[in-house]
Amino acid sequence: MSKRGFALLFALGLFAAACGGGPTGTAGPKHGGTLRIAIGIDPDTLDPAAQTTTTASQIVDMMAETLVGLDSSGKVVPLLAESWTNSSDGLTYTFTLHSGVKFHDGTAFNAAAVKFSVDRLLSPKTFKPQPGVLRVIKDITAVDDTHVRFTLNSTFPAFVAAMTQTDAAIISPASVTAPGNTPEKITVPVGTGPYKFMERMASDHITLARFDGYWGQKPNYEQQTIKIVPEDPSREALVRAGQVDVIVSPPLSDLPALDKDPAVKVLRAPSDRTIQIIINTVDANVPLLQKPEVRQALNYAVDKDTIIKSVMFGNAVGLDAPMSKTLFGYCSVGSYPYDVSKAKQMLQAAGASGMKVKLGAPTGRYPQDIKVAAAVAGYLRDAGIQVEGPVTSDWPSYLAQVNVPPAQAKFDMHLLGWAPPYLDASQQMEQFRADRIPPKGLETSYYHNQKVEDLINKANTETDANQRAQDYCAASKLIWSDAPWIFMYNQRFPIVYSSKVTGVSSTPNEKFVTIHASPA
Repeated sequence: MSKRGFALLFALGLFAAACGGGPTGTAGPKHGGTLRIAIGIDPDTLDPAAQTTTTASQIVDMMAETLVGLDSSGKVVPLLAESWTNSSDGLTYTFTLHSGVKFHDGTAFNAAAVKFSVDRLLSPKTFKPQPGVLRVIKDITAVDDTHVRFTLNSTFPAFVAAMTQTDAAIISPASVTAPGNTPEKITVPVGTGPYKFMERMASDHITLARFDGYWGQKPNYEQQTIKIVPEDPSREALVRAGQVDVIVSPPLSDLPALDKDPAVKVLRAPSDRTIQIIINTVDANVPLLQKPEVRQALNYAVDKDTIIKSVMFGNAVGLDAPMSKTLFGYCSVGSYPYDVSKAKQMLQAAGASGMKVKLGAPTGRYPQDIKVAAAVAGYLRDAGIQVEGPVTSDWPSYLAQVNVPPAQAKFDMHLLGWAPPYLDASQQMEQFRADRIPPKGLETSYYHNQKVEDLINKANTETDANQRAQDYCAASKLIWSDAPWIFMYNQRFPIVYSSKVTGVSSTPNEKFVTIHASPA
């Protein structure tokens, strides 16, 4: 199917949204010095190929671009590729690239650079690459400077959407031997984006400088500095005091007061992120967690509705499926209403009364994350479970404890979120595939059900949209019953920014967008 029509959309200005600028015209005419942003976590990596965290990916997005992007509604739009076509058998995709684009190091962006970057993503030699669904790529051919062809192992209707992921961002081939970089591991990404890397101080800040040779709409701020501030009250205090301009995830209880504060504006951005307590389904230390009926009991033991109301202050929606309603392939498959008596009975019948578990959770990664985990621990204790924790740490340390093979698992259960970078169930289902268990992926429940995987594989390759949806729905029903997670909620994504700044926006895959922000 031809995608030439997207070239017209590009010409009409949707490109600005794809690369993070919002609709054409939102960027003000004024220019500024430094835009100061406060986030809750120190990124574990800035290597595009190793991205696991949306907040880190948003920073990388400013420096390294993908062939295609998502606009503010979640639609795929051109970015470094101006158009694309795919073959009638669905196995070959050819992208036509923009010409005249330069990387930050002055080298030319071309099809060879695309091949180099995506080959690097797929290479096992790369340090912790996250190709995910893009493992479907069989071969990449640089046809000429402005055309690159992808041949797939099997049909994958969501392929173009999957190419919007930060993991597929294009970097300068010459940059992998620049200071700080190796072909296996990138610490200074050199892309084509509107900002280039300037400096990083671990656990403190990352500073990006405007790339004056940028091929698209030029940014208004000379620099953007991303400050690492784990505590949400501290982030709120900074933006209210005018010491930073943008923050993500303020204290949710303070949103009504922030709404009334003329010094700031509140954006309640949509999100496709589900928050869950991930259960170690192969736990050797607590083998009772290997039983689905025990995991179901844990779901009944936690009052998710009260947590949403009292801890999340209504800024979330309960789950009735193992994914957000915003994804293609979603269907409602059931519920686990709060019933502590039923939970106790099920635990007793399974021989799990008094079971001891260790619970981990991050601080500053998600709204109210450690508080939500503490509430979950309280409900589990009410059901007779002996809970150690929640044990917390900074984000890089936390990831190092949870994104590990089963034999290295530090927790019996851990709080984690999952936000598909494109709005399709094929991405959410990465969390339920045994071939994505670390180090091959991020499936940290270590869950395996061959019927589920067969349905996912079938849906991923199915060309009929209705059948795809039915297959994902059937897989969701099995996952819900197997309960590898305590299914919590789909969160909202609040962003607070100074009234002295305009052009701050978001995308529905839970990314804040400041590329084309400007002084008001």
